[in-house]
Amino acid sequence: MAVITIDGTRLEVPDHKNVLDCALEAGIYIPHLCHHPDLPENGSCRMCIVEVEGEEQPVASCMLEAKDGLNIRTNSERIAKLRSLALELLLSGHPEDCSTCPKYGSCELQTLIQYIGANNARMRCRTKGFKAEESNPLIIHDMNRCVLCGRCVRACNDLRGVKVLQYQKKDLETYVGTLHNKLLKDADCRFCQACTEVCPTGTIRDKRQLIETTAKKEDVVVPCRSACPAHTDVPRYIRFVKEGKFDEAAAVIREKVPFPKALGYVCNHVCELECKRLEVNEAMSIRNIKRYAAEHDTGSCWKGKGKQLSDSGKRVCIVGGGPAGMTAAYYLRKQGHAVTVKEALPTVGGMMGYGIPAYRLPREIIAEEAAVITDAGVQVEVNTRVKQPLELLQQYDAVLMAIGAHVGARLPMEGNDLPGTLLNIDFLREASLGKNAEEIGMGKRVIVLGGGNVAFDCARTAKRLGAEEIHLACLEAREAMTADDEEIEQATEEGIFVHPAQTFERITGTDRVEGVDFMNVKSFHFDENRRAVIEKEEGSEHHIAADTVIFAVGQRPDLTEASGLTLFRGSYLVVEDKTTSTTDHKGMFAAGDVVHGTKSVIQAIADGRNAAIEIDRFLGGDGDITETLAPAQNPDPYIGSIEGFGYQERKGTEVTPKEQRQDNFDLVDHGICSGDICAEAGRCLQCDLRLQITPPRLWGDYSEKKEVQS
Repeated sequence: MAVITIDGTRLEVPDHKNVLDCALEAGIYIPHLCHHPDLPENGSCRMCIVEVEGEEQPVASCMLEAKDGLNIRTNSERIAKLRSLALELLLSGHPEDCSTCPKYGSCELQTLIQYIGANNARMRCRTKGFKAEESNPLIIHDMNRCVLCGRCVRACNDLRGVKVLQYQKKDLETYVGTLHNKLLKDADCRFCQACTEVCPTGTIRDKRQLIETTAKKEDVVVPCRSACPAHTDVPRYIRFVKEGKFDEAAAVIREKVPFPKALGYVCNHVCELECKRLEVNEAMSIRNIKRYAAEHDTGSCWKGKGKQLSDSGKRVCIVGGGPAGMTAAYYLRKQGHAVTVKEALPTVGGMMGYGIPAYRLPREIIAEEAAVITDAGVQVEVNTRVKQPLELLQQYDAVLMAIGAHVGARLPMEGNDLPGTLLNIDFLREASLGKNAEEIGMGKRVIVLGGGNVAFDCARTAKRLGAEEIHLACLEAREAMTADDEEIEQATEEGIFVHPAQTFERITGTDRVEGVDFMNVKSFHFDENRRAVIEKEEGSEHHIAADTVIFAVGQRPDLTEASGLTLFRGSYLVVEDKTTSTTDHKGMFAAGDVVHGTKSVIQAIADGRNAAIEIDRFLGGDGDITETLAPAQNPDPYIGSIEGFGYQERKGTEVTPKEQRQDNFDLVDHGICSGDICAEAGRCLQCDLRLQITPPRLWGDYSEKKEVQS
């Protein structure tokens, strides 16, 4: 250790540590621009100069090593003049109008100008004439704003080891860029965005700007984690998978969800829509990485190691054993409450078991993950329909309604009640219960009305039940269809005819369905009141013959006013607001599709978590259902260079050939193979590494603020 004195303050500091860091850590502000605590020093900006007793000339404090006896002065008339001169030289090549800068208000150069009080009026200003480079994904390079602090170069070379950014020259101007001015993708950039994080002026900045928004920085920086309704730590478990640590990866997922394997098969992967890798070339295959981790998990990181509080003496009844209800049950049991789930169907799982066909989600997976919940102490009563939920409050301290939306919608159109018309949910449920086509009432020529995943589930299930000709029609154009692309592609491979942009004019027939009349749609949108506005193509009416029509245009909860609960839109439960699960009956809560309509499995799980938090608080708990199951992860910031990184293609999954899958409910998509999984995980940009970079502390953040120099 060394003893030094800064402005009369005696400090004991580590030997050889630079004086600037010693001062800043002690709360003594010395102005600086090129310095960053995570980067090697270069002393280029000359803002941090100080006077050292015994030395004739001021020295850069970032390059001055601490040693015993140093007596340092951070302010004097000479230092003030030298700093002002250095800053004015920087400003002579910097745009004058700060108000047009996208980093206005968070620019370190701007705050430095305020501290030093310099301006560029004495200097001859020059225009560098660089064209802002906006062709790269994620990052904008605007070298007209560059002050050559070198932070981005050091971040790219020394912190990350990617070594893409270097100093270049053009027309006597020095700038930062890639060799031969290649686009970042062609220069093998890793798109980690460390350069944008450390840039003090907005010269290198994000295309996704955090301006005038309530979003947190970490949500913008790591959008996949933010987009996940349960906020699963996606980059963390992907990194574990890349390292071959599948138990650890699965434990990360289980910290937020009790159905990791089921989600690996059927999650709607909204995280992939926000994945930054999508802007480089193709999004990460996040769902399939999750699936691989869950399938290769031995449970060593989480079995028997999670939270389990002592019994609270409180009893909770959950009506509905779908993903929302079972998730809430799991976390409430962990909080110490006695939990009973009442499920109307023969097994728990909800839409996972009775809406999603087995060829997409094998039933043994649902049973396996439900067993984890019952093993935790949750009691399940199947084949138990609750008709008067309010009466449960006489036996339980709290009740959660999580019955889902199990009643299909029948469009108000001519012929909608003819024999041969079926509803999506009834059709899929009866098929899941093992009934054949005759028992269900399905013929040989089927038309499915609807364009979402449920519609394709109906069409592909009909194929497996023996339908000879299947058509699927929807209002939306092909690019606007809500079904997953892989669902549409696999259905087409199986011989299902897909007809986008069609109106459903009428179902024809007298004693039973004979077909459907359609017209082509020229345009289709919803107005401000969410009413469909459809423009039809004149003279385009046409007919498709069929003996069965399946409505797959939505579903609703199985609730009426006879339940005694407050409803809206006929069958949906009313809660206090969209962010809560509390109803207008004390002790009665609601979550999942019964509140907001059909969403997704991951949204139902997130709703179940939120309901568990609220119910636990209502019962006297703290509402803290967080768990740490996976070991701590200390990722190396030095990620290095990978040739062709930006062009690495998304790894596909192994799919059963169409000839072998059309007459059975065996699993179709087998996920990413073992030979490809590490390569797919290696495509991740590791956006979360950026959050490890130390944020800047401006002069106003320090306890000892120097007076503004004149």
